[in-house]
Amino acid sequence: MGKLFNETNEKFAKYCVPTYAPAKMFVRGEGARLWDDEGVEYLDFAAGISVCNLGHCNERVSRAIETQCRRLVHISNLYMNDLMPVLAEKLAVSSGMPDAQVFFANSGAEANEGMIKLARKYGNQTGRNTIISMDNSFHGRTLATLAATGRAKYRKGFEPDMPGFKQVPFNDFEALEKAVTPDVCAIMLEMVQGEGGIYPADVEYLKKVRALCDEKDILMLCDEVQCGMGRLGTRFAFQSFGVIPDAISMAKAIANGLPMGGFMARKKFASLMVVGTHASTFGGTPLACAAALAVQEAFDKDGVLENTIEVGSYIMDKLSAFVDKYDFVQTVRGKGLMIGLVLNCNAAPLSGILMKKNLITLTAGETVLRLLPPLTITKADADIAVAKIGEALEEFAKEQK
Repeated sequence: MGKLFNETNEKFAKYCVPTYAPAKMFVRGEGARLWDDEGVEYLDFAAGISVCNLGHCNERVSRAIETQCRRLVHISNLYMNDLMPVLAEKLAVSSGMPDAQVFFANSGAEANEGMIKLARKYGNQTGRNTIISMDNSFHGRTLATLAATGRAKYRKGFEPDMPGFKQVPFNDFEALEKAVTPDVCAIMLEMVQGEGGIYPADVEYLKKVRALCDEKDILMLCDEVQCGMGRLGTRFAFQSFGVIPDAISMAKAIANGLPMGGFMARKKFASLMVVGTHASTFGGTPLACAAALAVQEAFDKDGVLENTIEVGSYIMDKLSAFVDKYDFVQTVRGKGLMIGLVLNCNAAPLSGILMKKNLITLTAGETVLRLLPPLTITKADADIAVAKIGEALEEFAKEQK
């Protein structure tokens, strides 16, 4: 490690709550590349956990931030700013959701909290306040979003769970239908489960969920925090599946690195959140909205979504060759540029080998190597990454013997 990392790490250990254990320091980024404190270059196939979807220091976004920060950064939601309604309009119109309205916040957990409050606000009118979510889901680290999360390990030590949530197996409509009791107000799911292991929803399953929600007058909530904002090749994740939810949460990539989140809902439900029922001091600041509008402009003008579909398919095809070559590689699954290489063993050591080869990756669901490159990634960089994965798998195979 470099001198800067060591000096900074000492301060981190002394002054920061130890919820993270960073083993690397990056000091500069451009596109799909990062440089550490010793000047070593890395190819980034994590994108800040699907946050920098347009790549690091994207020119459109950086220019928008620089211009806006010299004009107006924050005034609070007690006053109007000229960018928030423009961004809300862009998101609502491009979503195709009937009469969509948007609430802006700061993070994915906060976006999901707001969506949960919306569902309970609607359901409590008729005495219903239970929300069904999915096994293996991940919705955040706050107490409510932890209770909604279908992975018990994240809740350990923070009991008791907040009441009003229950989980069922993902993509199992029969189990879901049985779980819909008279107290249920909403069904919450991810179109592609990220932390749970890169599991896409089945299209027919989603259609049945939509029909069930209509029949029972309950909300269909879609958590798009990781799988949204172009990651699947459509602006919103639900647009890749042909089913329109009642509300969606969004965050991570919405402003390509500036903290921003929010939820969008049909007016029938959103109109219940009247003045004083919900708030966020930093939600929809002029600075964050300027960055987010630049992201939307890139989707409109730079061929980002088309590239996501093309290069995502290209990478998945290349990775599929490893399924036949190695017994411990089970399959490749995903959609767009949300890709998982599924192993029959712990994927963390493989990700560690790749870091030593200057390729940044993630894991998901313990046994999945998770790949989330910038949506602007080229086929040339995809080839470099696949080659490094091939080399790492060869090393990993030797370690397994």
